Amino acid sequence: MSTATLVLTAAGSVLLLLFLVMKARMHAFVALMLVSIGAGIFSGMPLDKIADTMQKGMGGTLGFLAIVVALGAMFGKILHETGAVDQIAIRMLKAFGENRAHYAMGIAGLICALPLFFEVAIVLLISIAFAVARRTHDNLVKLVIPLFAGVAAAAAFLLPGPAPMLLASQMHVDFGWMILLGLCAAIPSMIIAGPLFGNFISRYVEFRVPDDVSQPEYDSSKLPSFGFSLALILFPLVLVGLKTIGARFTTEGSTLYQWLEFIGHPFTAILLACLVAIYGLAYRQGMDKERVMEICGSALQPAGIILLVIGAGGVFKQVLVDSGVGPALGNALTGAGLPIALACFILSAAVRVIQGSATVACLTTVGLVMPVIEVLNYSGAQMAALSICIAGGSIVLSHVNDAGFWLFGRFTGATEAQTLKTWTLMETILGTVGAVVGMIAFELLS
Repeated sequence: MSTATLVLTAAGSVLLLLFLVMKARMHAFVALMLVSIGAGIFSGMPLDKIADTMQKGMGGTLGFLAIVVALGAMFGKILHETGAVDQIAIRMLKAFGENRAHYAMGIAGLICALPLFFEVAIVLLISIAFAVARRTHDNLVKLVIPLFAGVAAAAAFLLPGPAPMLLASQMHVDFGWMILLGLCAAIPSMIIAGPLFGNFISRYVEFRVPDDVSQPEYDSSKLPSFGFSLALILFPLVLVGLKTIGARFTTEGSTLYQWLEFIGHPFTAILLACLVAIYGLAYRQGMDKERVMEICGSALQPAGIILLVIGAGGVFKQVLVDSGVGPALGNALTGAGLPIALACFILSAAVRVIQGSATVACLTTVGLVMPVIEVLNYSGAQMAALSICIAGGSIVLSHVNDAGFWLFGRFTGATEAQTLKTWTLMETILGTVGAVVGMIAFELLS
C-alpha cells in the first residue's frame, strides 16, 4: 500500500480510538483491541496474520512488564502500610520549614512516588498537603501543584515506573543510563513545573482545603526511621545502577559480571526490595502473615487493570509495526527533516493529546519510530535519551480525555477551567522541560 494510505490508516486508528473511549464510553482495553483489528484490516495485513500479531504484541509487552508492575505494586503498598512513605514526607516538611513547604512537597512527591503508581501516590500524599495548608493558611494551589509535579515526574521519567520501564524494555535501553538521564530530566522539570510554577499560578488561581477533609494524625513512634525508609525506596535503583557501573569495570562473561547482571536486573532488584520490605519492615513492626498477604493481594488488583490496558496498547503498537504503518509514518517524519529526538517528542505528544493515556502514547510512538531507529544502530545511552523525549511528549497538554485531569479536579475541588490553568499547564511544562533535557543528552551522546 502507498505511504499516504498507511499514514491515513494510522491517523484514522487514533481518531477511532478517541471516539470509542470518549464518546462511546468504551473501556480502553476493548477499544484498543477493536482499533488494532481495524488497523490491521485497513492496512492490508493478511487476515490470518492479524490474530498472531495481536498475541505477539500482548506477550511481548507484558512478558517483561507484568513481573515488574506486580512486584512494584506490592512493594509500594507495604511501604505505605508500614508508614515509610509518610515518614519521608513528614521529614521533608520539617527539614524545609513552612516557608518552603512547596519545595518539600515536590521532593516528597518525587521520592515517595518511586515505588507507587501515580494514582496511589496522590491518594497517600494529598492529605499531607491539606494538613500543611491548614497550618500555613496558604493557598492550596501553591502546595498541590508541586506535589502533583513530583509524582508525575517520577511516573514519567524514573524507574521503576511502568511507563519508563516499558520504554526501556521496548527500546532496548541501558537501564543504568535510563536512571541517570531520568534523574537529569525529572529533577529540573519538577522544580520548574512544581514549586516555581505553583508559586506563580497561585497568584491567579486559589483552592482551599475541602471542609470534609480532616487533618491527619501520625504516631511517630510507629513509623520506621527516615534513613531506613529512604534507603528502602532507593534500594532497587541502587542495584540496577550498580550493574551498569560495575559491568564497565569487570570482564564481560566473568563470574562477577554475570552476578552483577543477575542482581541488577529489574526482576531481581524489585523482588529483593519486596522481600526486604516484608521481612525487614512489615514483620519487624509486628504485622502477621495474614495481614501481609492481604496487603500484597490488594496491591495486585489495580495492577491487573493497568497491565491489561498496557498490554492492549502493546497489541496496537505491534499491529502498527507489522502492518507497515509504523515504518511509513516514521519515514515520513524523518523525511520531513525533523531531528529524530524532536520527532519522538512531537509524535508522542500528538498521540497523547488525541487519546489521553501516557502509556498508550509511549507504546504507539515506539511502534511508529522503532522501525526507523533500529537501522541507525544507536547506543543504549542514546536510546535512553530518546526514551526521555518520548516520555516527555506523553504527558504534555493533559485535558478532558486524561484520567489525571479529573483526578486533580476531584482531590482539589478545582473546576474544569481551573484545572486547565493549573494541572494542564504544569504537565505541559513538566513534559517539555524533560524532553528538552532528553534532546540535549541525545546530542551530547551522539
